[in-house]
Amino acid sequence: MNRRRQADARGRRAEWLASWYLRLAGWRIVARRRQLPMIEIDIVALKGPVLALVEVKYRPTMEQALAALTPAAAMRLRGAAVQLAAERTARGKSCAARVDLIALAPGRFPRHIQGVA
Repeated sequence: MNRRRQADARGRRAEWLASWYLRLAGWRIVARRRQLPMIEIDIVALKGPVLALVEVKYRPTMEQALAALTPAAAMRLRGAAVQLAAERTARGKSCAARVDLIALAPGRFPRHIQGVA
């Protein structure tokens, strides 16, 4: 298996783990790998009136995972959050949207950082 396929497989496993972590915390997963023109969103989750666009980062250390979200990606995610909140509001389902990060590292418990952007 080449490196790109290995990285994709690791990313999918990390997103699966993050999805279950969110479900256990009471979130409903609305979408995974949601494509928008500006960015792909790893997980879109809903809990009460909060719509969270969740970026999942898996790295060798928790510190690297926490630092992996670039400012440019955070800005694109914030724009996507505004767009998805507007779509839900247009359908009569008002919500507040935010960007969250779930950081994962081998042997470490997932870390959920709310409102990173």
